[in-house]
Amino acid sequence: MSDARLSELARLGSATVYEAGGRRGYVDADLHQIVAGSRVAGPARTVRCGQDDNLMVHAVIERIEPGEVLVLTMPQPRPVALVGDLLATQAKVAGAAAVLVDASVRDVEELAQMGLPIWARWLRVRGADKNEVGEIDVPVTVGGALINPGDIVVLDADGVAVVEAARVDEVLAASLEREEKERVKRAKLQAGERSYDLDGLRAVVEGT
Repeated sequence: MSDARLSELARLGSATVYEAGGRRGYVDADLHQIVAGSRVAGPARTVRCGQDDNLMVHAVIERIEPGEVLVLTMPQPRPVALVGDLLATQAKVAGAAAVLVDASVRDVEELAQMGLPIWARWLRVRGADKNEVGEIDVPVTVGGALINPGDIVVLDADGVAVVEAARVDEVLAASLEREEKERVKRAKLQAGERSYDLDGLRAVVEGT
């Protein structure tokens, strides 16, 4: 996957990518963005940990390729900290572009200072066990969205969208087209026109 395509998807953002991609791949979860202003797109390196256990987070570190988004899950999402300062340090050194945690993180101030973009469902101090062997590079689900290894994960302040690896070019082209249409529309709105008429909504409401 070229850095240029990933940079463009990150710039376009999760909302545009989700809409332009046919409203597919929406991660329906309240997520904490630990590093304010961070925008990332990268291929998923998926992990299914044991329940309340982060053994596999330690195991996946040596498999991370630079630019990947580490996606950490458990059979059932719970507010157990799968990542703290020390694991995040290792992920950053290994070249991870970001971490998506469908559980909790802790050491939040340290994580923010570190600068590795992290999104987490919860912020909690409860620690994980390190006993149960889970799985790496398997399909996982986060917030109702299926994420396969290598799918592109787009993360920013709005949330997370997932693009199937086979659809990247299609979705990128559609996203750029949507961006241009919104640029044109924004200029009209700034000139005083209204979406009520531009989008044909008056006819829906008033029947005219």
